Amino acid sequence: MTTSPFDLTGRVAIVTGGNGGIGLGMARGLAEAGAAVAIVGRNAAKSDAAVAELKQRGAKAISVIADVTDKTAVAAMVERTKNEFGRIDILVNNAGISQRSLLKDTEMSVYRRIMELDFFAPVALTRAVLPGMRSRGAGHIVMIGSVVSKIGVPLRTGYSAAKHAIAGFTEAAAAELWRDGVKFTLACPGFVRTQVSVNALGASGEKHGVVDEDIGKGLSPERCADAIWRAVAKDREEVLIAGREGLYVLLKRFAPSLFSYALKRAKSG
Repeated sequence: MTTSPFDLTGRVAIVTGGNGGIGLGMARGLAEAGAAVAIVGRNAAKSDAAVAELKQRGAKAISVIADVTDKTAVAAMVERTKNEFGRIDILVNNAGISQRSLLKDTEMSVYRRIMELDFFAPVALTRAVLPGMRSRGAGHIVMIGSVVSKIGVPLRTGYSAAKHAIAGFTEAAAAELWRDGVKFTLACPGFVRTQVSVNALGASGEKHGVVDEDIGKGLSPERCADAIWRAVAKDREEVLIAGREGLYVLLKRFAPSLFSYALKRAKSG
């Protein structure tokens, strides 16, 4: 069971993509720490089930059905959460989509869809909650990036680009807003046992529909979420949560030529 390493009693959080995978793990951690949670998702049944589970744990929780790429829906989501719980202290930008297609085959509509969900939506949500956080002089925004926030990976040109963009945005935003009391944490998970590869987009926008072998053998969402919350508790601005795939990040930093050689020959599912 995921448990947050700090007390969040009385705090209010929004978790996008909170009805499964890492997002649900993050929501469970918030519930264990005493926070009220707004679960944001597009699947009403899954979101309602997630909220029911959190309430069984004694947490205050609501389900918000919304498309986070729609600016009107984003404004309504934030307003509903504030109306229900009074304010927003924590935002977990978790909703996203991956890719499994070669550059030469991928339609531009797929790149735009990935950027809208994986980059522009978290930016819009961050902007939407900032006024309240700045006025109170406190808030924490957790960006769920990826190992590909640090390295480019074949079959994921769009996904790598979006997650690189999130890393740059988060670093710059943290430098701008620390005097206002708004903190940021960029989490960079590697392989986690979620539906990320199943839902990944193919060249024409179709679902990949397959659990990649590395994903299937990955870290549990609960352990991933626990590592992220421990990083947040320490006010870390970045945390890498990865097994052997994390070695590529180190290799790129300290031996870039060897990294390039290895990456070009690596198996990509």
